[in-house]
Amino acid sequence: MKKALSLAMAAAMTMSLAACGSTASSTAAADSTPASSTAESKETSTAESTDDKVYTVGICQLVQHDALDAATQGFKDALTEKLGEGNVKFDEQNASGDSANCTTIVSGFVSTGVDLILANATAPLQAAAQATADIPVLGTSVTDYATALDISDWTGTVGNNISGTSDLAPLDQQAAMIQEMFPNAKTVGLLYCSAEPNSVYQCDVIEGYLTEMGLETTRYAFTDTNDVTSVTQAAAAASDVIYIPTDNTAASNTEAIANVVIPEKVPVVAGEEGICKGCGVAALSISYYDLGYKTGEMAAEILADGADVSTMPVAFAPNVTKKYNAANCEALGITPPDGYEAIAD
Repeated sequence: MKKALSLAMAAAMTMSLAACGSTASSTAAADSTPASSTAESKETSTAESTDDKVYTVGICQLVQHDALDAATQGFKDALTEKLGEGNVKFDEQNASGDSANCTTIVSGFVSTGVDLILANATAPLQAAAQATADIPVLGTSVTDYATALDISDWTGTVGNNISGTSDLAPLDQQAAMIQEMFPNAKTVGLLYCSAEPNSVYQCDVIEGYLTEMGLETTRYAFTDTNDVTSVTQAAAAASDVIYIPTDNTAASNTEAIANVVIPEKVPVVAGEEGICKGCGVAALSISYYDLGYKTGEMAAEILADGADVSTMPVAFAPNVTKKYNAANCEALGITPPDGYEAIAD
């Protein structure tokens, strides 16, 4: 019995050693897997993860009106086309014309960690510039970035986490259009919101061109929607022609402006088509949809291709078109010169 027991124990020890040898061999085999294979596996996993990434883009639009709405839509369409519909989601918010709301909205984007911010108009751009130095920010419908961001040595590139597109149509051409349409005019009223830096900038520049042409200019500035009508009445009473730049407050109050200028028979030349459609007779127009689309293409380059926003120059609308408001021209007895295109209803 003792001999049998000894033989059994010896057999058990042999089997145990064999098992240990097997475990050691398996571990050695695992350790001997080429490092390149592991790296390739990780790279494949990363690539799949990148392809499946869903980007979150925060959109802060200053106010609802045709031009800004078109820019937002163009941006969303371009980015969706470039990244794929399932790979981008938008947190779209409207500030209702209040710069304080822009600050609140953008701060929310920063706290939730969006991948990119679209600032549609100057006040959202300024709020985004204050809120983050890390998240890429693209502006659109911003006339002059140097004015908006207080940059004294403007080179065409902001140089930090901000870039975007400008809605500025050439102001020398706008001044020439005023003289072309109204060669007998002597006084031009500049009607704008004093709270919008880009409107002030446009009036500064076009005033110089108009003065060189021998026209007398007077500024009529409202501070918000509450005094649009009274300031417009003052401008209409003293002006042969009124010029309105790409001003968001004016764009949101074109009906109030039209209710003054049309009965007074005072034509308005506008800095953009939406204002012209509401209360003007002519505009040097850009496509805000195309402008937003260009901004969306820039966003895709940043998010999908890793482009450095700090090196991206501010882009402009590729084309401008002379347009006229047929109904308002008829009401004021104005025949547009050749080369003007009617604004579609």
